Amino acid sequence: MSGLSVQYILLRSDLMKDLGWTIGALVAQACHASTAVLHIFKDDKNTIEYLNNLDNMHKVVLEVPNEDSLKKVTDKLKENSIDHKLWIEQPENIPTCVALKPYPKEEVKKYFGKFKLYKSTLNDCL
Repeated sequence: MSGLSVQYILLRSDLMKDLGWTIGALVAQACHASTAVLHIFKDDKNTIEYLNNLDNMHKVVLEVPNEDSLKKVTDKLKENSIDHKLWIEQPENIPTCVALKPYPKEEVKKYFGKFKLYKSTLNDCL
């Protein structure tokens, strides 16, 4: 199974586009969520295998359009017992990102088919 696990991270695109967050702030949100979920599930078999192969970690960062979409994804993950961490930025109390613990891609990709890879343009950063 080594090398086949992936960590999905879903990040709100409206934070930068509509609310004026910087790309650095968005990267920090993804880092917070990823680090937190890896810590929470540090004893999980998939997480251990994933972290034992640091040079070959695979992450997929997807964009969700807004807070409502992020909450719907989180609800679906809960319903299906998919381990994850919803990152809520403090002190603002804003849900920004969700990260899954590492899973074999085939087990979880069905939950993310409608989302696109996160991308920003230079215009988004200006």
